[in-house]
Amino acid sequence: MTTLDPANSTGAGATGTAAAGAAVPAAARAGEAVLPEGAVLPDGRVRVPPRGRLGFPARGRPRAAPLPGAPERAPRGPIRLPLRRSRPAAGDPVLPAVAPLLAVHRAACPGGDEAELLRGYEVAERLHRGQLRKSGAPYITHPLAVAMILAGMGMDTTTLVAALLHDTVEDTHYTLGELRADFGEEIAVLVDGVTKLDGSRWGDRAEAETFRKIVLAAAADLRVLVIKLSDRLHNLRTLRYRPAHKRAPYAKASQELLVPFAERLGIHVLKREMDDLAFAARSPEAHAATGRAVRTALRRAGAAFAPAIARIRAALTEHGVRAQVRIRPSHLYAVHVSSGGDLAGLRPCEAARLLLLVDGSEQDCYIALGAVHAALHPVPGQVRDYIAVPKDNMYRSLHTRVISPDGDPFEVIVRSEAMHPVAEYGIVAHIRRARDDDAATADAVAGRRDLAWLSRLLAWQSNAPSADFLDGLRADLAAGHVAAFTPDGQAVPLPAGATALDFAYTLDPGTGDRCIGAVVNGRLAPMSVQVRSGNVVEVLTDPAGSPSEDWLDFAVTVPARMHIRRGLALRRAEEAAEAGRRSLVRALAQRRIDLLAAEARGDSLAVARDLGYGEIDQMYGALAAGALGLDDLVARFSRP
Repeated sequence: MTTLDPANSTGAGATGTAAAGAAVPAAARAGEAVLPEGAVLPDGRVRVPPRGRLGFPARGRPRAAPLPGAPERAPRGPIRLPLRRSRPAAGDPVLPAVAPLLAVHRAACPGGDEAELLRGYEVAERLHRGQLRKSGAPYITHPLAVAMILAGMGMDTTTLVAALLHDTVEDTHYTLGELRADFGEEIAVLVDGVTKLDGSRWGDRAEAETFRKIVLAAAADLRVLVIKLSDRLHNLRTLRYRPAHKRAPYAKASQELLVPFAERLGIHVLKREMDDLAFAARSPEAHAATGRAVRTALRRAGAAFAPAIARIRAALTEHGVRAQVRIRPSHLYAVHVSSGGDLAGLRPCEAARLLLLVDGSEQDCYIALGAVHAALHPVPGQVRDYIAVPKDNMYRSLHTRVISPDGDPFEVIVRSEAMHPVAEYGIVAHIRRARDDDAATADAVAGRRDLAWLSRLLAWQSNAPSADFLDGLRADLAAGHVAAFTPDGQAVPLPAGATALDFAYTLDPGTGDRCIGAVVNGRLAPMSVQVRSGNVVEVLTDPAGSPSEDWLDFAVTVPARMHIRRGLALRRAEEAAEAGRRSLVRALAQRRIDLLAAEARGDSLAVARDLGYGEIDQMYGALAAGALGLDDLVARFSRP
């Protein structure tokens, strides 16, 4: 069966905010103007969807249920939490507002703790009562919408409760200690991870340190990032309510820092919609033009792809492989980038790809790839094997480019049905799969070994000052994907454009500091040589080697550049300390004072501490730099 796959077509019918066929289920959407299912409307009503397959709302006219009582300001003082109940009581006044969330969560997680979810909503609603969004809607619509996005992806009860409470510590008088006492450590860690640092205390460092905090929290529990991404997605959906001059900067920051996180976690259903919403805010005219061109091209997609699909189906049957063949529209921002904005005569093969979902094993995927190449002429050098060498975000598929019978090149993606959830939902699919096993869940939410990018990020972030951290984070997250290998077959993921020097530092900082050359595919090469996917790289080192200033001219990765700068700074500090010590030795010798003896007795350290330096070398370095006067220092050593 050939189908037009909507999962990647978030922009195909989009206008300014939400796109037709958006990747995240409609049940997970709650805006503030044209509000979808599950949202609390400004007049107190809520759109309640009928339950459908897999917890997504069935199509049809939504029903509205009243939310009794007008909003009133939250009371001061401690919150009185509702008692835990085994089931929501019949006629509960908050049930209409939270009913869609409960319905979606019940379908995705039949064993979920609905009473705890309801309690989290009640507390969040009470704390935010009286607060309004920029649209004028009650503030509770935002955390409820974030929880709905997560429920639509099948996240666990703990994550949904944390999503409902994610702004309480930041925007109300509720403290983290109170939240921990009321809901437990696990939820407190998730909420704390997404809580922004106080700008009045942190000043210009607040944004950088908030992102550093998120990264560190994600190392302990990746659900922190999943909540943050869902939070940003809803804010992008409702960006039209922000002042016009703030929309583009907010969208730009989202594309530079949050969209790459979605990519790195493999959550493409979020990435695609965030990309398109940010694109609409940054370049509304280009977004609208791309939408029109894509819609026009997709109207011809069925006829354009039909001859190729017929040949592929016949080849699959001949090779004994069962697979679904889908036309997979690209999202608007991807089309805009790939076309360079030149949309004149956009062809269906430029607005969509073919997706083969193989009913079988990995080996069957390779057989299917062979069948595609047997049916259609492949473009040389355009096969990418992400099954044998998965991407940093756990993505696994085979990509190839072929020529259609009409002479148009287009892309074909081949993956098994088992690979498909991870290809769409990334880490979320792993968390869902492990949900019923506590040990497996712990492994899924903690910093996973297969997310090598997170390990690299954690390795360099502690040494980056606030002023440099965001720039380094942008550079690290924006990098592409190259997979090179050590001689013993170890895969080393690198960004596009990385050099043998970056390869050395990725292996180990000590290896990078001592490297003097490389052997790439059996040939001697300089450290500046660019590494390409599939290259086998052996690093040559010298125990006496050290970083060189000119390495910064061709080091690409953030960790490599930071280690080089740190090595150079350490060497300069050592040279300065040695120069300062030599000048002090000469000056003290004129007064017949032996500095070596003074150091052995501890006199030098005492003088250094008296001057506010923790180490002797710091004092010597300050002397060489002119921060200390030689005569004053000699006088201190001359005192009886």
